[in-house]
Amino acid sequence: MPRLKFISWNVNGLRACDGKGFRDVFNSLNADFFCLQETKMQAGQLNISFDQYESYWNYADKKGYSGTAIFTRHTPISVSYGIGIDAHDHEGRVITLEMDRFFLVTAYVPNSQDGLRRLQYRMTWEDDMRAYLTSLASKKPVILCGDLNVAHREIDLKNPKTNRLNAGFTDQEREKFSALLNAGFTDTFRFFHPSLTDAYSWWSYRFHAREKNAGWRIDYFITSSDLNPHLVSADIHQEIFGSDHCPVELIIDL
Repeated sequence: MPRLKFISWNVNGLRACDGKGFRDVFNSLNADFFCLQETKMQAGQLNISFDQYESYWNYADKKGYSGTAIFTRHTPISVSYGIGIDAHDHEGRVITLEMDRFFLVTAYVPNSQDGLRRLQYRMTWEDDMRAYLTSLASKKPVILCGDLNVAHREIDLKNPKTNRLNAGFTDQEREKFSALLNAGFTDTFRFFHPSLTDAYSWWSYRFHAREKNAGWRIDYFITSSDLNPHLVSADIHQEIFGSDHCPVELIIDL
């Protein structure tokens, strides 16, 4: 495979996003792989397809909740849904495509929620997900993308001091992210932009946060570190609307 373009976007409800120009964005970005999180739908609720793309969907058991999808121009060797652990695999959060040279994993990581009521579950998820990814990486390189629901460093959100005890910026979540990187993975955006500020991918719908660019970087492309020599660019498409998240991009030369 030559140069490949990957896009990841938490669409915060694909049916709603589809009414805000999703198909135009999809066509304009012209990706080889286009990964979605938080589709919030079941099979048959939206008729959407694109010429020359196959699509794969993982729906949550609960209606109108979570869900992931991948559109791809390249036929995978195999496709799997979830990570093979029943406790995690009912919310439609993970799809894995096995390609010839790599695994592509899209993930919508559970939010620890208000009052951190789901933080303990999140910690279990993090450990199990890291084990899943390192197991894949022992076979061939991994490209992980999605809404990972954590701002890793203070540079990754507008107001770190006031958010330190909030979901997505707890010490525990940040430590799990560090543990993933330390297991042999690269945060591709920081690989290219180590100190860039005001680079966010999510903004609250409240307080005119997007107008003020008071956001968080919680959408990522994380790759096996042995892909570092093949990375071409990593970007955040802050100019694209339609969700409370914007798309993120990775280009790799394989």
